[in-house]
Amino acid sequence: MEARVWSCRLAIAVALVALLNVAVVQAEEGEKVLTLDHSNFSETVSKHDFIVVEFYAPWCGHCKALAPEYEKAASLLSSHEPAIVLAKVDANDEANRELATEFQIQGFPTIKILKNGGKSIQDYKGPREADGIVDYLKRQVGPPSTEINSAMDAGNLIDETKISIVGVFPKFSGDEFENFMALAEKLRSDYDFAHTLDAKLLPRGESVKGPTLRLLKPFDELVVDFEDFQVDAMEKFIEEASTPIVTIWDHDTRNHPYINKFLESLSDKAMLFVNFSTEHDSFQPKYKDVAAEYKGKGISFLLGDVDASRGAFQYFGIKEEQAPLLLILKANRQKYLEANIEPSQIASWVKNYVDGLVKPFIRSEPIPVVNNEPVKVAVADSLQDMVFNSGKNVLLEFYAPWCGHCKQLAPILDEVAISFENDPDVIIAKLDATVNDFPNDTFDVQGYPTVYFRSASGNLLQYEGERTKEDIINFIQNNRDKPAHSTSAKPESTESESIDTNSFKDEL
Repeated sequence: MEARVWSCRLAIAVALVALLNVAVVQAEEGEKVLTLDHSNFSETVSKHDFIVVEFYAPWCGHCKALAPEYEKAASLLSSHEPAIVLAKVDANDEANRELATEFQIQGFPTIKILKNGGKSIQDYKGPREADGIVDYLKRQVGPPSTEINSAMDAGNLIDETKISIVGVFPKFSGDEFENFMALAEKLRSDYDFAHTLDAKLLPRGESVKGPTLRLLKPFDELVVDFEDFQVDAMEKFIEEASTPIVTIWDHDTRNHPYINKFLESLSDKAMLFVNFSTEHDSFQPKYKDVAAEYKGKGISFLLGDVDASRGAFQYFGIKEEQAPLLLILKANRQKYLEANIEPSQIASWVKNYVDGLVKPFIRSEPIPVVNNEPVKVAVADSLQDMVFNSGKNVLLEFYAPWCGHCKQLAPILDEVAISFENDPDVIIAKLDATVNDFPNDTFDVQGYPTVYFRSASGNLLQYEGERTKEDIINFIQNNRDKPAHSTSAKPESTESESIDTNSFKDEL
């Protein structure tokens, strides 16, 4: 199992209770959430057309936080027709880790919706409170698209505050309709779908002249039509049309789905943070013009209120007094920023970034004046000298101060460092990865702690052995440029607490 699996993820918070040691799946009296494990998972899932499974860890604080909401939702759904079953798996249990690998669980908690006896699997992307969970799951049962045959139906189904997708057809049959229904099934977790024979029931429906996919949204152009009913073409159209030219990050919860979509995109992310109460009107027009110019060119744009997006400031290591601040985050987490920017400077700065004329911003703690502990402290500004240019064999731990596994490893690394204190060719070091940037193309840090070893000649290896003094010492001796005669460490997977690179989403 990859180390990054054992994490506490901020995107979904669902809490579950202890595993039941019974042969038949059964909730404790008063509980509606089923407990599954490796011995009963497949058998149970195969019996249900629709079952929701949450993968959790008992130690995960975010899992615990939503426990009563998940249980309440299970209780409310227990009488629903057709049945909607909620279940849980302790993915931190060694016996269940193959299940976590099979379902590609990369953080806790993660919720999956399994349909048709487990043949169809989709991610749960709904709310985190009981009523929202219930409403979301009810919409996942039954037909993926709802028929509109009256003005009342249209009013009930089309919400002007969110995206709706409606297919207009001359008849509910044929390739175009079948492709639309296939797309609705595929994307039903993300959007509300409907279909109708009468375009006049829709907003501005009189303009529809044939089979049409109509997307209604609360931003930019409010209605967008598409007439290619190939599934891939429709999906691409929806992805592009449902993304605002500029995503707004403020206290309005209706914007949260678009913020999440922005943060999860693979494009470069431009984020302008200003004080909405005093600066929004002067910055918004200029910024939107720039965003429109670069639409479809690999950069997404967000305008954030400083007051609403404080979590982003903490995550990026920037200060509120730097606002108005424009920051661009690349997919490899490299950052570029311009503090105290003026509206008139936005276009030229973005152009300079695109042209490669802006230097990356590297966050670093100060280089320690005194660094005489057995395990040396590395920071971003000393990484080059200490690791890459030192000519030494360096074992480097990437850690987070809050990480429990890191705290357990700390005294062991101290012992390793002491054992090498008379060896001038070996350095044991640590870097706080929450406040120091590092080259992500060199160090693949998906969880804490992550340990790398770089030999004096530049050979770079990730340490994946047991976290004992003896195994770490053997690993160093076997991989340094002057290897000693010792037994090789046996690589084993070890637990880590994984990073959520979008952890500032928790501010939502």
